[in-house]
Amino acid sequence: MSPRARDALVFAALLAAAVILARVAPSERVLGGAVRIVYLHGAFVWSALLAFLGAALAGLGGWILRRPAWHAWSIGLGRSATLFWWMSMALSLAAMQTSWNGLYLAEPRWQLAVRFGLVAVMLQAAIVLVRRPALGSLLNIVFVAALILSLTRTPTVLHPVSPIFTSESMTIRAHFLLLSAVVLAAVVWLARAVRPRA
Repeated sequence: MSPRARDALVFAALLAAAVILARVAPSERVLGGAVRIVYLHGAFVWSALLAFLGAALAGLGGWILRRPAWHAWSIGLGRSATLFWWMSMALSLAAMQTSWNGLYLAEPRWQLAVRFGLVAVMLQAAIVLVRRPALGSLLNIVFVAALILSLTRTPTVLHPVSPIFTSESMTIRAHFLLLSAVVLAAVVWLARAVRPRA
């Protein structure tokens, strides 16, 4: 089996495991079994956010330590995080439907996600065109700083701040953490496969 085929197989297996974990996740008092899509959406959002943060930290490390491999990981994590960010937005549409019985596209967090999703795509395209890993790292750092600042300033209307971690159920929290770990593993695995060779 070629390395690319192996990478694709492992990535697909991790995504399949995430879907299975979401399907067997515990139901919730208000939403019942429909909450499972919310779990999956949350796991994708948090994994994408952590990958964006990892891209910024790897880029910072690359600049401080002057290590090309760190710049390569910054770019790989940025690419992977961008894909998972858009996947989380697709899942959020299903989560809106099950939670709110309709699509509320004026929700501030949704609008922020769309804006930064578009910026992330343009940013990753620019990084590919420029072909300077150190500059790519710098762009990832600026992007993450802007994203974090915007998240702290964006109000929520219907979107709860942390529905999982405010839950009183240890089972729900533990299952969500396991699900998030599997999704994050998929993000990192993809980043490893798509990062430029240092």
